[in-house]
Order: sequence, then structure tokens, then C-alpha cells
Amino acid sequence: MATRKKPARDGTRALPEVSISEDGDVRHLHLGTPWIQGSMRLDDPVALELEYIQRMMAWLLFVEPDTVAERHAMQLGLGAGAITKFCHRTLGMCTTAVELNPQVVAVCRQWFRLPPDGPMQRVVLADAAEEIRSPEWTGTVDALAVDLYDHEAAAPVLDSPQFYGDCRAALSDEGCMTVNLFGRSSSYARSVQSLAEAFGPDALWAFKPTREGNTVVLAQRTPRRPSRAVLQARADAIQARWGLPAVKWLRGFKPVD
Repeated sequence: MATRKKPARDGTRALPEVSISEDGDVRHLHLGTPWIQGSMRLDDPVALELEYIQRMMAWLLFVEPDTVAERHAMQLGLGAGAITKFCHRTLGMCTTAVELNPQVVAVCRQWFRLPPDGPMQRVVLADAAEEIRSPEWTGTVDALAVDLYDHEAAAPVLDSPQFYGDCRAALSDEGCMTVNLFGRSSSYARSVQSLAEAFGPDALWAFKPTREGNTVVLAQRTPRRPSRAVLQARADAIQARWGLPAVKWLRGFKPVD
């Protein structure tokens, strides 16, 4: 998750302090509050520790597994860098992360094993709402993960039809966006309505909420409904190749009514 800048009392823009904590063999990232903004397993730094983060990879159900390494993944809101590391190191994809807070990037490099920028992975220090509109990205993103929250994790900081429309424009024809909907004051129905306005109601899929209250919604640039047999075959392949619980996903992942 990431935070947007907030005005300070002197009129300048301030960002929360970044801190870490550890619970056994898991390290967590925080933005000035006890809310967990990302996690990493110390004995397996590239694994996806949090259940909702695993579900953010559901776009894999809609592409041929052999084509994954040829695709481009983008993460809006770096968090602990889990999605970027997994897409780059495990899936072999070209990856881009967009993060507003330079402290988050520095902490991820030092404490969460995020590699330095290179030809196949980079972090762009920018406001996601502005960066996603850059012509550089139009039609180039195959897997877009959106996890943008303030330091109190109260509601998504970007949740409008216009923003989701900008995200849709960045996707390739086969591209998918996954978005984490969570927060004490967030409205799932309102968020889904915004997504439907941008992508169309037949382009949306959703998981049931996790025990922690995260609901992952997937939006397709080009709506398609694979058969149950195709989804099952893809889930089997995902689980065998990359160790994600994709077979379990199918029990709670359905088109949005």
C-alpha cells in the first residue's frame, strides 16, 4: 500500500514516517501507524506472504502461462515490494512500480530485499494518479496491481471512475487490473460502481473478502469469460509452476453481478 502526500501546517506537503516491525519470521512495513502496509517472510523474501497479495495475481488465470514472462507488470503503491519482486524474480516479467514516498523505496531496498533498478525492473518516484496518465504507459501494461491507501488505511486514496479509466487506458488488450478494496470507511458498492463506469460491468470479477477484510476485484481491458475447464487448467498450471493457491481461488472468485 502507498500513501499520497498530505498538506503540512506550513503549507508544504508532508509524508508519514516509514517503520518496520517483526513478528516471528515475518517482517512488516508501517507508515506511522500499527496498520500493516506490506510484509515479507524472512526465510523466503520473494514469496507472497499476505493472502490478499496472492489474490492480486489472479490475472494469471486469464493468460496462457507460457506467455507470462513476455508481459509487463506494474504496481501502483510499492508497499513492501512483494508484487514487484514476485513478478520480476519468480515470473520473469518486466516490472514497474510507482511510489510517492521516497522513504518507502529506501526501506524496501534496505529491509525488504527490493533489488536496485535495472533493465527489467524499476521504481518510478511519482504520484500514481499523474504517472498512470503518462503516454509512456498507454496500452503497455498487462498486469496492473493497484493498492493505494493512506497511512491510516481508512479507504483507497484513488477510487474514482476517472482514475480507473486512466488505468484502463494503460492496459494492453489482454491486460487486467487487480485492486485491493479495504478500509474502515470504504464502500465496496461505490468502488465497484466506479470500476464498472470505467471498464464496463461485464469486465469485473471479485473474490470474497479475506478474514482481514481485503476484497480483491479484477477488471479486464477486454471482457472475457473463460470456461470453467479453462480456468481449472490455468489454476492447476499456476499452482504447479509458481506455488500460488490458484485452485483455491476458484472457489471464491466470480464475475461481479
